[in-house]
Amino acid sequence: MNALLDADSRKRIDREVAKYPAEQKQSAVMAALAIAQQQVGWTSPEVIDAVANYLSMPPIAVHEVASFYNMYDKKPTGAFKIGICTCLPCALRDGAKAGEYLKEKLGIGYGETTADGRFTLVETECLGSCGDSPVCMVNNTRMESFLDNGRIDALITELSTHADAKSGGAR
Repeated sequence: MNALLDADSRKRIDREVAKYPAEQKQSAVMAALAIAQQQVGWTSPEVIDAVANYLSMPPIAVHEVASFYNMYDKKPTGAFKIGICTCLPCALRDGAKAGEYLKEKLGIGYGETTADGRFTLVETECLGSCGDSPVCMVNNTRMESFLDNGRIDALITELSTHADAKSGGAR
């Protein structure tokens, strides 16, 4: 039994493991990390160990995956992690400008979290939506496209309202 992963997370990981031959259950490591991160809030060393234990993998192998991909958070983040794409196609269509506006609006730089724990701002690699640039990803699950100051203002207002309804704070 894995004490860190709750029953729902274990059930979801089991569904991912079932997609692979029994002797290749480690192939579900990326999905398992995402599920564990959703539960815990970040990929702490304890999360790495729990996923490794659950998938019968060496912890270093899980750590290598978690540290390679930028969708896994290596430290706690705000309730809303906003990842802005600053790769070339987005940069050519005002991605850097959108990032600067977000930094100004939130009062933080890339890799930082607001004092109230609501927002963390990060730069991302390509999000695969170049035609909709500039784009950002909220909590690795929600894409926002064609970012301009008005859309950014509306997004921050919406997320702030949602955080207020949930009492805000870091996840």
